[in-house]
Amino acid sequence: MTAASTDPQAVPDYGRFAIGWDPSDRARLHELIDEVLDSNRWAEADMNKRFEQAWADWNELPAVAMSGWTGGTLSALHFAGVQGETVLCPSNTFMATPLAAIRSGAEVQFVDCNREDLCMSFEDFERKAEQYKPKAAFLVHIGGHIAFDSQKIADYCKANDIFLIEDCAHAHGASWNGVKPGQYGDAGVYSMYATKTVSTGEGGVLVSKRPEVLEHARAFRNYGKPTYEVQGLNFRMNEFTAALGLIQTERMPQIVEWKNETAREFIDPQFEGSKLELPEGMVSGLYKYIVFDWLEKSTGRVYDEPCHRILGHNVDLPNTDWVAKNHSCPPLYYRPIKTGAETN
Repeated sequence: MTAASTDPQAVPDYGRFAIGWDPSDRARLHELIDEVLDSNRWAEADMNKRFEQAWADWNELPAVAMSGWTGGTLSALHFAGVQGETVLCPSNTFMATPLAAIRSGAEVQFVDCNREDLCMSFEDFERKAEQYKPKAAFLVHIGGHIAFDSQKIADYCKANDIFLIEDCAHAHGASWNGVKPGQYGDAGVYSMYATKTVSTGEGGVLVSKRPEVLEHARAFRNYGKPTYEVQGLNFRMNEFTAALGLIQTERMPQIVEWKNETAREFIDPQFEGSKLELPEGMVSGLYKYIVFDWLEKSTGRVYDEPCHRILGHNVDLPNTDWVAKNHSCPPLYYRPIKTGAETN
C-alpha cells in the first residue's frame, strides 16, 4: 500500500528509522528458510541462484551474489589489475570506496564532485585522468540517484581503456530513462547493509555486462575454486541471506514507489527551492533525501567529512568541501501501512 492510497489525514511515520521491510513478507521468508533448512545446503545452492536471477531481472544485467559490497568491489579491482596503478575516486563518498582500492595495492587520486548532484564531476575527472592515466576509476551514485555525468564519464573511460566501477551502494531502484545503475561501466557493485533501501542485513551483489568480469567474480568469492587461478577469498553469500535478498528484491519496486510518493506528498513541500532536483526521466531510490540546507535533524549526511581530508591528501576540491558543509538529509524510511492480519 502506497502513501498516496492511505487515509489523507494519516501521515506515515517516515521519520523514524526502519529497515526497508514489509511485515506481510514474513510468512514467505519463513517458507524460504524452511526450504533452505530442508535442503541441507546452506551455501552455494539454489537460493543464491534465485536471488541472482531476481536481481538480474530488475537490473537487466547478470548478477553475482556476494557477502558484502567489499567482496564485489575487490573482485572488480582485482580483475582490472590495479596493483601498482592509479585509481580515480570521488572524495565525496564513504571511505569504503578508496580503502578498497588502497587494499588492492593501488594509489588513489581524488576527484571533485558537482554541487548539483554530489557525484563525480566529469570536468575534474577528465582533468585528473589526463594527469594520472588511471587503470580504473570509481563512479559513485550518491544518495539513491544516478550520477548526472555518468554517460560522459563512461564514454571517456571506454575511449581511454579505463576500467569503470560503479559504486551502486546507494542506488537500489534507481533509473534514468530506463538505464539502471551498473549499466554504464564495466562493473557495478551494490551494498545490502542494514540501512540500505533493499537490505539483507549484510550482503552485496555485483553486476556486469562483461561475461569475463562475472566469471572472475564467481571465482574470486570462493577462493578461486576449482582451479585457483583467481586468488580470491571467501566472499560468498549464504543461503539464508539469499532468501531474504530474493524477497527484498521482489519488493524493491514497491519500496521505491512508496518512498517517492511519500517524499512528494509530505517532504517536498517543506523544502521547495532547497531540495536536490533530478533531471527529466530520472528516478531515485531515495536512500537519502538531500536538501541544500543545514538541518539539526539529518540522517547521516553524504558526506560531512570528505575522504581526501580523512586521508590527508593535499588536493583542492572546492565543490566537495562546499557540499560537506551545505547539505542535509531529512529522514525518510519505508514504513508501509499495515492492515488486518499484517498488524500482528
